[in-house]
Amino acid sequence: VQKVKSKAIFSGTFDPFTIGHADIVDRALKIFDEIIIAIGKNNEKKSCLLSVDKRIELITDIYKANNHVKVLAYDGLTADLMKKELANTLVRGVRTIADIEYERQMADVNRKCLGVETLLLFSNQDYSHVSSSIVRELLHYGQDVTSFFPNGIDINKYLIK
Repeated sequence: VQKVKSKAIFSGTFDPFTIGHADIVDRALKIFDEIIIAIGKNNEKKSCLLSVDKRIELITDIYKANNHVKVLAYDGLTADLMKKELANTLVRGVRTIADIEYERQMADVNRKCLGVETLLLFSNQDYSHVSSSIVRELLHYGQDVTSFFPNGIDINKYLIK
């Protein structure tokens, strides 16, 4: 009997993709054969640190040596992307109680209305203080954020000029 290939989607805006996001991907790869990092185009976000193309480039650079990770951008419902990509699970990372409440509600809706299962992974306590919005704010004030990025990624290479 051959094992069915499992594929999960890790979706978000990832503006920017941090060491916390990378930790979730690395841990999810221990569960699934393939992780698709899906960058949602969020029209409600007024200002972005990185263009969608630069986010794709950054994440692709991080995982260029790993053929079990695919990076793409999408517009619309994540459930539609899951059907298109033949993914069976949505992976989400949670850092706080507020994250848990929000993700539980979304997981319930996704399961009931769209037939999508969600796997919540709690953030590693070493990274639970890291969020994209905090990184954006620190960058705004000229602070060094090197430690918030995986594999020695230099965020300045990807910034919108």
